[in-house]
Formats: sequence, structure tokens, C-alpha cells
Amino acid sequence: MQLIESQTYINLAKAYASETQARTRYEFVEYGMRNEGYKTMAEIVDTIAYQEFNHSRMFYTYLQKASDKPIKNIDIAGGFPFREKWDILNNLRFAADDEHSEARIYIANAKVARKEGFTDIAELFDLTAKVEAFHEKVFLELYAQMKEGTLFKKPAPVVWTCSACGHQAIGTEPWDTCPLCKMKKGCVQLHLETLGTYCPAQPQA
Repeated sequence: MQLIESQTYINLAKAYASETQARTRYEFVEYGMRNEGYKTMAEIVDTIAYQEFNHSRMFYTYLQKASDKPIKNIDIAGGFPFREKWDILNNLRFAADDEHSEARIYIANAKVARKEGFTDIAELFDLTAKVEAFHEKVFLELYAQMKEGTLFKKPAPVVWTCSACGHQAIGTEPWDTCPLCKMKKGCVQLHLETLGTYCPAQPQA
């Protein structure tokens, strides 16, 4: 079976559309976080958005391999979420739900690809599903900590680190303003079990 004649071809196109939309939705979410002063949380979401870009890049790469000629159009029908608004807490929950749905769909897509003989594409879907499941855990932990008020308040002392200048202090809560560089609390590195103390490097294009 030729890829361009298969269901896997359609599934790749839907996955590409899904990942490009997810990236943009997360950029909206990240924008809102930065506007409200949650710099390090915004950087976590920005990193996830960049990972979604690379998922879409891989799906697009396989689509382009389906034909030596330019593909003018792929007629697909799909449903995509439009739930995010300017509310950080709800957006974290919505993002977790979206990642859960993507992982489930990609596992199903992998089975179809394997049945149609596209083992490399099946592996791509399987690997992507694992990442989406991890993204779900990250969003759920951020959601839980924000809802419970534990982003910047811990039951036992921890090391708090300013992502802007590296200043550190031990306590159950960080400073409101960094005594070294004067950045606000939103620049403090977050403590997440899914990631460890986290301050991601800026993604490279």
C-alpha cells in the first residue's frame, strides 16, 4: 500500500494539524502566564510548546515523503479544542485533558499504521504518545500545585533559586522580591516531582 492511499496518511495530516494548534494554544497560555508574572511556569509551557512544534515537524516530514510532487490539499475532518481563555488554572486543566486525548489517539494511530505496514510511522506515533502522556502529568502537577496554593509554599524547607540571577535561599516559601536582582517571585524555579526543580533552557530554533 502506498502511504498517500492509506488511512495512516490521513492520520498524519490530522496529527500535524493537532500539533500545530496545540503549539499555538500553549503559546496563548504561556503569554497569559507571563502577563501575570509566572515567568518560570511560562517557560515550562514554552518548552512544551516547542516540543509540540517538533512533533508537528516530524508528522509534516512523513507527509511530504508521501509524494514527489507538492501536496496541494489534504481533505480532513477533525475536531479541535477551543476552550482556553485567560484563566491560568483552567488552562492547565484543559491542557492536561488535551494531552490525554492526543496520547490516546496516537496509540490508536500507531495500531493502524502497523496494520497498514508503516512500522516507522507506527513508532513515531507510539513515541509521540509517550511524550504527550508525560506532558499531561506536568500540566496536572502544575494545576494541582496552583489550585492547592503550593507553587510557592511547601510543608518543609526547600532550596529556592531565582531563575534570573541564581540567588538561593532555604525556607518553606521564597522571597516576594529577589534580594539580589529584584525580580518578582514568579521568577523562582518551581519544584515539580515530574521535572525536578525546573528552569528550562530557552529552546533553540
